[in-house]
Amino acid sequence: MRALVLEKPAPIETDPLLLCDLPLPQISEEEVLIRIRACGVCRTDLHIVEEEIPHHLLPLIPGHQIVGVVEEVGEKVKDLSPGELVGVPWLNRVCGRCRFCQDGRENLCESALFTGYDVLGGYAEYVATHQEAVYKLPEGYKDEELAPLLCGGVIGYRAYRMSGVKKGDTLGIFGFGSSAHLVAQIAKIEGVEIFVFTRSPEHQLLARDLGASFAGRAEDHPPHLLTSAIIFAPAGNLVKNALLYLERGGAVIMAGIYSTPLPEIPYSLLYWERSIKSVANSTRQDVRELLDFAQKHHLEAKTEIFPLTEANRVLQLLKESKIKASAVLKP
Repeated sequence: MRALVLEKPAPIETDPLLLCDLPLPQISEEEVLIRIRACGVCRTDLHIVEEEIPHHLLPLIPGHQIVGVVEEVGEKVKDLSPGELVGVPWLNRVCGRCRFCQDGRENLCESALFTGYDVLGGYAEYVATHQEAVYKLPEGYKDEELAPLLCGGVIGYRAYRMSGVKKGDTLGIFGFGSSAHLVAQIAKIEGVEIFVFTRSPEHQLLARDLGASFAGRAEDHPPHLLTSAIIFAPAGNLVKNALLYLERGGAVIMAGIYSTPLPEIPYSLLYWERSIKSVANSTRQDVRELLDFAQKHHLEAKTEIFPLTEANRVLQLLKESKIKASAVLKP
């Protein structure tokens, strides 16, 4: 099979992902072999390739928004059959025994394994993965529309729920890429007003098209205060902007796996019970809930499709904020 392999982290401008011809993966009795039809490109992939987060496995096939068809199942695999369309997200496996798993917070499991980070991912034609990481997908979507749901959608959904907003509230969104444009749709469906802060005029236009009442740059004061805010851009300086625009009792949710350093924050911006929280991964329940939401309410994933072989170029475009919403690789 063809696959893009990272042998050594390096700046994406140096094309560190190598196109290789590898043997077809062999599965264990609890694994599933999937023929990949689409794999979303996530900013986390870029952080891994450039080692902004420490590497766990090398050589590595990145990619954790996998859509494909079951080709083969192991002897102990339940409820999955050849021919089914399935997805594989970021969270691959947890121990199930630690205090976090026992408390329903498996996203914090210290022994968790992640797709395209601890185990081989989806920048390939096939993937073998544990049955716990495989989900049946909602109907009525194209392959390339489903891929962004598996991380952009799931992480965005978790961040959105953590924000605590409800009908009639105002949610600020800082950065407007794959996760953000899906969260904007969820918020609109639930009657939450959206203010978007992004430096890209193209992203501002997309935000307005998706129902944002306000779209401007981070320095542009919104028409009124935010109930809560989600920061999707990996820029720590945005925390200060978000707090400045936040109502009393509001929360700033940092949804990325990586951020540049946070600035010094005057206590007056935190006072009145404002808070800053981070989103760490997701639970399997988050995945199930998001996919169920997507089945009930059609979410329009805006995608740009590229051949698998162009993964290096796509990640560079993502780094330069030149992807409109979600990039998807297709073998």
